[in-house]
Amino acid sequence: MTIRKRPLGQTGMEVSCLGLGTVKFGRNHEVKYPTSFALPEDRQVASLLDQARDLGINLLDTAPAYGSAEQRLGRLLRQRDEWIISTKVGEEFTNGKSFFDFSAAHTRRSVERSLRNINTDYLDIVLIHSDGRDEQILDATDCLQTLRAMQQEGLIRAIGMSTKTPAGGLRAVQETDVVMATYNKLMLDDSIVIDSAREHNKGILIKKALNSGHACTNGGDSAAASLQFALQKSGVSTVIIGTINAAHLAANAAAVASVQ
Repeated sequence: MTIRKRPLGQTGMEVSCLGLGTVKFGRNHEVKYPTSFALPEDRQVASLLDQARDLGINLLDTAPAYGSAEQRLGRLLRQRDEWIISTKVGEEFTNGKSFFDFSAAHTRRSVERSLRNINTDYLDIVLIHSDGRDEQILDATDCLQTLRAMQQEGLIRAIGMSTKTPAGGLRAVQETDVVMATYNKLMLDDSIVIDSAREHNKGILIKKALNSGHACTNGGDSAAASLQFALQKSGVSTVIIGTINAAHLAANAAAVASVQ
């Protein structure tokens, strides 16, 4: 079983249609999962990364707001050139609370810190981690301009936004290379964003395909059905699922292996 890859818009990158989210590698406070969890030990993270690679997963999604996730990837990730790494700017998580900063100075410092944390000289994707004011962030802050400059410097291959609103997603399609959108059977508003991305040949990363795990509780759809639903939407490049459970990772990979 090998997970298929799909083009990430016009970035020149091909991503596995299942990506591994890393929030659970580094943060277990102020998260929205249905059950609590302990942070894994390094050996568990290393084993999960090896398993993901063996399954054909080449996309890792992380962020400064994911606690120690970036640092753990920097310590434990082997064969950097085999992976497409997506991280973010804008949101910080400190002393149990989130705060946001989209200034030029903070954006540059954040990218430079991610490069050090992940132990790499380039980042494949950097997304703006929206606080909900998608359009205002794109229009009235220096964040996007700074990312474009760092892209020109060769530090970032593709830039994008993890959006919170359909209007913001549509703007991000126009202004960036990649959009991370929400899409599941209960949250369909971003369908228009995915359609626009397909029309303009932009990459689409799907978040919350399992509604942070809630889609699989209380008689909801199975994880397999939810993953297949998201991937069957034309224009979707990949679905990001965060897990630290090896059995869940294997089951998710099996679920997407049959999707064209």
